[in-house]
Amino acid sequence: MEKRVLGKTGMAVTVLGFGAAEIGYENVPFEKVERLLHAALDAGLNIIDTAECYPGSEEMIGRAVSGRRRDFFLFTKCGHASGFDLPDWDPRMLEMQIDRSLQRLRVDYVDLVQLHSCSRAILEQGDVIRVLEKARDAGKTRFIGYSGDAQDAVYAIESGRFDTLQTSVSIADQQAIELTLPMAVRHNLGVIAKRPIANAIWKSAAQPANAYYQEYWRRLGILQYGFLRQEMEQAVSVALRFTLAQPGVATAIVGTTKPDRWAANARLLEAGPLPASQMEEIRERWRAAAAADWVGQI
Repeated sequence: MEKRVLGKTGMAVTVLGFGAAEIGYENVPFEKVERLLHAALDAGLNIIDTAECYPGSEEMIGRAVSGRRRDFFLFTKCGHASGFDLPDWDPRMLEMQIDRSLQRLRVDYVDLVQLHSCSRAILEQGDVIRVLEKARDAGKTRFIGYSGDAQDAVYAIESGRFDTLQTSVSIADQQAIELTLPMAVRHNLGVIAKRPIANAIWKSAAQPANAYYQEYWRRLGILQYGFLRQEMEQAVSVALRFTLAQPGVATAIVGTTKPDRWAANARLLEAGPLPASQMEEIRERWRAAAAADWVGQI
């Protein structure tokens, strides 16, 4: 699988990474998670991205693949007080949370700790960033990053204190392409694309019940991309290649609960770069139809 350098970190990461939100929020049994993770690594992926607030995901990752630690880069996120009797973004809680993540993941360090979509106002206070810098100085993480979108991400980039940016980039979420990706490139931040295929939500004929998917479903209903009428595999291939073609994007974090999905996703990229004409067609449709409030989605 193709690898790209993740900005100033120098890490050579695969263009596809494993996103662990689904295995937490969808209550996937450990036995299936174990198969999922090993299937991903066996397919050549070398990133596992999780967060302290994805229920049970850190623990299951630790149980399943801590013995293969040299085979992948391990990323996590912090900030939400789940399990702690302290408010979100409290610096004391963040310190304890990072230590808890290491215990759950059964490792001495992670490759990347990211602030999980905190606001610009919180970033401006500086203390949450200092917690991550302290963890880096102590060897608990090699690099620190910000996960978020829109003006919050603008401030994170301009602060000059982060090594990476994880942000939403997809056919249904293109604000970052003009707002933050060029800035990230100038600052040599490694860019991690989240929600890179817009959760493939176009497959749903009716509006999904889960609010997390509703905005993309609504947007795609307006955008009406012609390629989404193709077979699902072909449509996903176009969507994924669109995201990976954006300047600065090093890797796309994809979640799934299907162990055979990783080999299939790798095959989708064999078609090569998306033709420039199709790229521009997607961008033109966005410029023509996107509303002013179509900002990056967490």
